[in-house]
Amino acid sequence: MRSQSSSIQQNDPQRTWLDAWYGSSRWTLWLLPLNWLFVLLAGLRRFMVLRYQQKTLPTPVIVVGNISVGGTGKTPLIIALVRWLKQQGYTPGVISRGYGGHAPVYPYLLDASSLASEAGDEPLAIFQQTNVPIVVGADRIASGKLLEDQGCNVLLSDDGLQHYRLGRDIEIAVVDGLRGLGNGWRLPVGPLRESAARLKTVDWVVVNSPPDNFELKNLDSAPFFYVPMHIRPAELIELKTGKVIAPATLPREVNAVAGIGNPQRFCNTLQSMGFHPALHSFPDHYSFAPNDLVFADQLPVIMTEKDAVKCRDFAQENWFYLSICAELPESFWNAFSQKLERVVEQKKSRSLLK
Repeated sequence: MRSQSSSIQQNDPQRTWLDAWYGSSRWTLWLLPLNWLFVLLAGLRRFMVLRYQQKTLPTPVIVVGNISVGGTGKTPLIIALVRWLKQQGYTPGVISRGYGGHAPVYPYLLDASSLASEAGDEPLAIFQQTNVPIVVGADRIASGKLLEDQGCNVLLSDDGLQHYRLGRDIEIAVVDGLRGLGNGWRLPVGPLRESAARLKTVDWVVVNSPPDNFELKNLDSAPFFYVPMHIRPAELIELKTGKVIAPATLPREVNAVAGIGNPQRFCNTLQSMGFHPALHSFPDHYSFAPNDLVFADQLPVIMTEKDAVKCRDFAQENWFYLSICAELPESFWNAFSQKLERVVEQKKSRSLLK
């Protein structure tokens, strides 16, 4: 049996930093002077934007983001929120930066012909799973206005926690349950874009797949209250045909391909399904070529759905992707529903006063 933890690391400079920030390495402490400069400049920028540039849209805005560098699992949470909103009768839309994509025009509204090279892998994956309006672009206010023109009455901003120019009504911060907040330092000494204290100001902290007895603590050791989110495998789908495959029909040993922020999380999910995956990790948002997925053992290849949207044009017979779903406690949905109803009423009241 092959090692379940085997991994291929591509030429990814970010991986070196992530290993230092989330591991036991201390060489980044030499960068403390840069850390102080980063904190100062980030603080000044936030003050200026909040004071002079922030704009509030008439439509409720829900920001789903994180305070750390590296994947935390925002995409499955956004998909879960979109599906819940549709079930409740809302018409949601999603704002995204579209990282890795080069659209012909911005803001760019996705449609059925959109490519990952145009929209970015995450927005396209969200669009294909939810079929709601999604707009990508650096100007999130312009993107939000375009979604309002599409008839959306609730806007979700993907990875927009630090984009203070767009006013927000609800903030949700996502933390990786495997890596937590790393060494707890801000960039470049650690992985944090903002201090851990920022988590005290958001409406909810959602922890992706926390292990038993997981605690989320600040540098002062004060624990944060959090909502656990568990990722469950949904369907195993043949990439070339779109056919749903029973996991039991595949051999237990497979090649796992993940170009995401934390590939080990995907490997763990496959292991929970009974597979023995050899993990081949690629940089986040990696642009795959056919040769990247050719392995000598010729065993089946299982990839993330985010990676699959970039590989359909050259898919092979034994390539599959795993769709996943996020599960959150009912108490969260009840509290979220009440909060959103208050926001909607407040927005209506303000519009009547104008």
